[in-house]
Amino acid sequence: MNTRRATLFDLIHAGAPGDPALIMPDGPTWTFADLRSQVEQLAAWLQHHGLGRGDRIAIALGNGPAMAITFLAAATAATAAPLNPKYRRDEFAFYYEDTNARALIVAPGESEEARAALRPGMILIEAALDATGRLTFTTTDTAGSPRRDGFAESDDIAMILHTSGTTSRPKRVPIRHRNLVASTNNIIATYQLSPADRSLCVMPLFHIHGIVASLLSQLAAGGAVVCPPGFDGLKFWSWVEQTRPTWYSAVPTMHQVLLARAERNAALIAAHRFRFIRSSSAPLPPVVMERMEAVFGAPVLESYGMTEASHQMTSNPLPPGRRKPGSVGIGFGVDVGIMDDNGQFLPNGVRGEVVVRGPNVVDGYENNPEANATTFVNGWFRTGDQGYLEADGYLCLTGRIKELINRGGEKISPLEIDDVLLRHPAVAEALAFAVPHATLGEEVHAAVVLREGMSVSERELRDHCARLLADFKVPRAIHILSALPRGATGKLQRITMAKTLGLT
Repeated sequence: MNTRRATLFDLIHAGAPGDPALIMPDGPTWTFADLRSQVEQLAAWLQHHGLGRGDRIAIALGNGPAMAITFLAAATAATAAPLNPKYRRDEFAFYYEDTNARALIVAPGESEEARAALRPGMILIEAALDATGRLTFTTTDTAGSPRRDGFAESDDIAMILHTSGTTSRPKRVPIRHRNLVASTNNIIATYQLSPADRSLCVMPLFHIHGIVASLLSQLAAGGAVVCPPGFDGLKFWSWVEQTRPTWYSAVPTMHQVLLARAERNAALIAAHRFRFIRSSSAPLPPVVMERMEAVFGAPVLESYGMTEASHQMTSNPLPPGRRKPGSVGIGFGVDVGIMDDNGQFLPNGVRGEVVVRGPNVVDGYENNPEANATTFVNGWFRTGDQGYLEADGYLCLTGRIKELINRGGEKISPLEIDDVLLRHPAVAEALAFAVPHATLGEEVHAAVVLREGMSVSERELRDHCARLLADFKVPRAIHILSALPRGATGKLQRITMAKTLGLT
């Protein structure tokens, strides 16, 4: 990889001009020349409309080439803020305000909730593909005078994402171009990606996993990215047959969906073997890995990533390297250690907090000195995950220290759900918590205590949550109790709640 490729716009110069860069199943193909031309023109369009370096541009688009091109253009001209297009109005409003977004990019006729949440002064931009596969931006708004400060440079913030923590307010993670370039270098080296490879991008492109692993790394290696509208277990193998990807990366839930449908797709699977299959964003049960390798006939490589590390930190290596079920592998381009509560490093085999450092790790959270003081210590990022290192450097995770709910790879803050439940007039106390789930890893439950003399059903409470939260955050069960369990100091016992209710 050329070290002079210091920005995302530089990365998309890796492929030969006539080679395919983006492929839409049952649709057009964009060469690297097409991609570079469109990203450059759209980035210039944004700057002509007053959006430039330092400005945050929210994007609420579904997966596909339009989202990929839009993201690259926004990150090249300014700072991209990709958002889950399934958010509700209040959620969009929070993220617009928190990032100080100056514009929103959506598809024509879509994203009513995102549009309804627009703040005064925000520019509404519509992104549409024409019949030739060219993406165009249109707006009737005016941002201000054209920007003339040039495209983004290495130290500029390419995108802003949020990561939920143990406080109700998600933390802003400013990811610089240099962080993303380092992360793509690491991933290319890990899996020996080349122009001969094609990734099938089924992870959402508002998530660090999809953006960095499935999209940027393969483009930076000079190979094509297949961009369907999103994950679809019914269509997956027909996409494979049509576009012939060499690998894909997904969360364990998706892998399990494909396993469940493998028998009826046996002929397609046998005819189109992947070079490898990657799993990340949630623990992969060893039995699932074993079944996948037996059915799909390809090495399954579990990795470990976080938003603050621009995605990948460790991974199991390709053959002939050893891949260990139950381990997330070794560090590629990063240092990995285990620390105790006092910041002292622990020997192999001893459990503690996983810490990492490397050029892919961000400098810190944005405008959050308290979190930075405890999370970024002496150049190391404290992940909040517990684990231990084996003698050969393989990392094994044993649990999360933070109280996040990890539902199919989506990290959900329970306090955000508490807050929504407490907004219901009948609810006096609320506590969201994780319950083990066979395929998702964890499911969202909540317990509430009602106000004296008031009555409400579980269904009414779930409907209330559904109006304010994305579907994946809505508790699948709400337990109405007379009291919530507390410790000796009066602190609510979130981590042991599932066990207390006999749900584990």
